Amino acid sequence: MKAAVVRAFGEPLVMEDRPDPEPGPGQVRVRVEASGLCHTDIHAAHGDWPVKPSPPFVPGHEGVGLVEQLGDGVTHLAVGQRVAVPWLGKACGRCEHCLSGWETLCEQQINTGYGCDGGYAEKMLAWADFAQPVPDGVSAIDAAPLTCAGVTTYRALKVAGVRPAQLVAISGVGGLGHLAVQYAKIAGATVAAIDVTDEKLELATALGADLVIDARKDDVGEVLKRHGGAHAAIALAVNEGAFAAVNSGLRRGGKLVMVALPAHGSIQVPIFDTVLNGTSVIGSIVGTRQDLAEVFQLHAAGHTKVISETRPLASVNESIDEVLRGEVKARIVFDLLGAGR
Repeated sequence: MKAAVVRAFGEPLVMEDRPDPEPGPGQVRVRVEASGLCHTDIHAAHGDWPVKPSPPFVPGHEGVGLVEQLGDGVTHLAVGQRVAVPWLGKACGRCEHCLSGWETLCEQQINTGYGCDGGYAEKMLAWADFAQPVPDGVSAIDAAPLTCAGVTTYRALKVAGVRPAQLVAISGVGGLGHLAVQYAKIAGATVAAIDVTDEKLELATALGADLVIDARKDDVGEVLKRHGGAHAAIALAVNEGAFAAVNSGLRRGGKLVMVALPAHGSIQVPIFDTVLNGTSVIGSIVGTRQDLAEVFQLHAAGHTKVISETRPLASVNESIDEVLRGEVKARIVFDLLGAGR
């Protein structure tokens, strides 16, 4: 099989021929149809974060494809069934977090494309209990971004406790943000979308944003305060200045939900203002299996639209460069089998 491999941090990925992986007990082999390019994959390939993957490895945690082979003990999936393989490749299932609906915080978790090989390959392995069935009516191309960008923003809005009529700020309208706008609208919120490119601000408007803020020329906090302040701000822009900007636009009791992970990002939280105004700063990491099932249900019902551009896997390095230059409207998806739509 062909695979795009990180041989060394910061170097271009290498296209390699590798033997087909053999599923162990509780695993399945998936013939990958589509795999999304998430900024996390770029951080992985560059070794940006304190906990690093170990080269050589295959990145990609938005892999979607057809089950090709079952490992011992797998009875709830079938050969030929379409599944998605998310960031949460496996969790222990026994700890406090797993048992209380927070499996994404399991300290024993293995992350796809980081702690094990991921979806930038023609075939990949997945733990069957964490391979999410994709319902009929959801294409592989759409399912790939939903597997991370979708479930991550969906979970973040849950963490924020968003309710109808609240003002929700979405900071960064890209692969994640264009879906966050839609989930916030589904929740009945008034949505303020923030970005620094005309194309993405126009996209936010087309997807239902009630207010767009151009952070190149507008003071984000001031604009939000003129509208009463945000009940919740979902920080998706990979820029620490953007975090501080939306934090300054919270109303009393508002919540800043951090999602994006700049390589060396940090913000200063003003203690007096935070205490006086009762605001919260919360981290939110991807989503659970149940969250992903709900994301797929919403899409199958026609409530969301995925904006993506397809590329061949061989273009992985050029595609990464496009993302880093900010030239991608929403999401790049590698189409491995001509999956189309």
